[in-house]
Amino acid sequence: MPISLRVLKQVAAFPVVLAIVCYFFWPSIIAPDLLKGTKDVLQMAKTIPLPGDGPESLEFDSQGEGPYVGVTDGRILKWRGEELGWVEFAYSSPHRDNCSRHKVVPSCGRPLGLSFHKKTGDLYFCDGYFGVMKVGPKGGFAELVVDEAEGRKVMFANQMDIDQEEDVFYFNDSSDKYHFEQVFYVYMSGEKTGRVIKYDMKKKEATVIMDKLHLPNGLALSKDGSFVLTCESGTNTIHRIWVKGPKAGTNEVFAKIPGPMDNIRRTPTGHFWVALHSKDSLFTRVFLSHSFVGKFFIKTLKVETAIHLVNGGKPHGIVVKLSGETGEILEILEDSEGKTMKYVSEAYEREDGNLWFGSVYWPAVWVLDKSVYGLK
Repeated sequence: MPISLRVLKQVAAFPVVLAIVCYFFWPSIIAPDLLKGTKDVLQMAKTIPLPGDGPESLEFDSQGEGPYVGVTDGRILKWRGEELGWVEFAYSSPHRDNCSRHKVVPSCGRPLGLSFHKKTGDLYFCDGYFGVMKVGPKGGFAELVVDEAEGRKVMFANQMDIDQEEDVFYFNDSSDKYHFEQVFYVYMSGEKTGRVIKYDMKKKEATVIMDKLHLPNGLALSKDGSFVLTCESGTNTIHRIWVKGPKAGTNEVFAKIPGPMDNIRRTPTGHFWVALHSKDSLFTRVFLSHSFVGKFFIKTLKVETAIHLVNGGKPHGIVVKLSGETGEILEILEDSEGKTMKYVSEAYEREDGNLWFGSVYWPAVWVLDKSVYGLK
């Protein structure tokens, strides 16, 4: 049956109507949500510039030195204080000839989540291209620990945490298709191919303990080691996976978070800080609810444009503190205008209560004194 002229006119008019709507309402479509009860204080943090972009994760050694951070060009740097500044500590790869400070080169690697093994002093880290790696206390070139689990290649190792008593560690493999550089494609695709992996350091065995996740990003172990939290960024959901005790082998929803999450870190008292890449918006809700929309944007947008839109055209900083027992939101800190912090990827609370922050793209870390935000 031939299509009527009226139907053809309606179809032809749709792109025009869509263009008009986007033109007039685009700022509102991508604008980050306004959250109630937040403390807009992150802009008061001290900035420590880096000789490299994207200190995505931070870690301190058993002597309290650091932080150590992994940057875009595949290096791990160590902070030696105001006088000495940043020094090179380790490298993901010996192939350093074409490494770039500003753009990820796969052959150079990309260090992400960092975690010290206290018994040996080895620094373990997730590399967004190679898998989980480690380097000795003196630094240098890292060696591969694990790049496969249950017959499947680890494509995008993201964040990890070590059970210091059991000599096992847990980490997220965020996608079976994309590496770090395409992280926003993982986010927009709707594909649930991420997984959480347990690695026995003595037996050298990797076991999948949760799968079919949409971009599992951050991961942290509870203070008593009874459960693991994994941040499923594609659904704004934090899952609790029980690994010890009567509930071992089960999982449940621990918390719902108001935006796409990056790393999560346990505090000295057993609570958790979660870093958000941005707050939710109408734009993110639409493509997360309709995977075909996200896949359309993957085909039509550059990664840089996708990042810009997810951030509402205005990179900003936001972190959320959760109860270590219930997952209840205890407080939210933000730099709503992005005056100081942008693309916050991790919040690390030290024993003195001060908060250190990393960024997945920005060439700096930040320190916020506990007196500014009121330690709970």
